[in-house]
Amino acid sequence: MDFGGGVLVVSQFTLFASTRKGTRPSFNAAAAPTLAESLYNTFVAQMTAALGQPVATGKFAAMMQVALVNDGPVTLIIDTKVRE
Repeated sequence: MDFGGGVLVVSQFTLFASTRKGTRPSFNAAAAPTLAESLYNTFVAQMTAALGQPVATGKFAAMMQVALVNDGPVTLIIDTKVRE
């Protein structure tokens, strides 16, 4: 809002995974598609209202390719004792 820029909201189910068991992440605890889509649409509506302008979106659950420049690091912490 400070910069007057826009927002692009893209659904991404792979952000919620459990590494508790096995060697691959599990997404079993992720929300069901209908609930997830409702939450996504609610978030987009709230962003639109907060910004006072339309928010760009992708298509929920669709295969998309998004190009971006990441301005800053992202840190993922995997606690091997808890394995969540």
